[in-house]
Amino acid sequence: MAVVYALVARGTVVLAEFSATGSNASAIARQILEKIPGADDSHVSYSQDRYVFHVKRTDGITVLCMADDSAGRRIPFAFLEDIHGRFVKTYGRACHTALAYAMNDEFSRVLSQQMDFYSGDPNADRINRIKGEMSQVRNVMIENIDKVLERGDRLELLVDKTANMQANTFRFRRQTRRFNNTVWWRNVKLRATLVLVVLIVIYVVLAFICKGVTLPSCIR
Repeated sequence: MAVVYALVARGTVVLAEFSATGSNASAIARQILEKIPGADDSHVSYSQDRYVFHVKRTDGITVLCMADDSAGRRIPFAFLEDIHGRFVKTYGRACHTALAYAMNDEFSRVLSQQMDFYSGDPNADRINRIKGEMSQVRNVMIENIDKVLERGDRLELLVDKTANMQANTFRFRRQTRRFNNTVWWRNVKLRATLVLVVLIVIYVVLAFICKGVTLPSCIR
């Protein structure tokens, strides 16, 4: 999966979260929430090994996700934009006063569904392309997480191998589909070529047989 972890928070208060893999991403995410500078709206990304934590903070609500570095930035930030919109539309002013995990039972399912969509459905990227790339994404600089977390507080990201296997399986299936399509087109071209060759051979044979023979005799 491209996106394997996500949360919604107000400041450092986590209101909902979901993880598609066994890891300590939640602990690192909380450290990031504590270290994000200022209170203004922001879009930042922090790298950690093969993964990147993407953060979007708007009107006091922070949406964070952890994605495979191969996912780039467009899809993760489209995911964050989608989640932020759904969360604010669903809970309105309540999200500014709710207690920790007050929305988790309900909204964690939304996080799971949208993670699947943005990780595996090609329409997710197509829809985002139609809307146009968000200007803030182009300006996001990916910093190493060491710059955010103090050296003494840094946690190593521990991701279950199952997550890697899931990501590899998804990539393998996609590559298999491409390979099968390529083989199918090659077979079609080969068969078309063989049919054309057979027709040419038949034409040449008939032309040779009929050579020097009058048209009525050839027809007979």
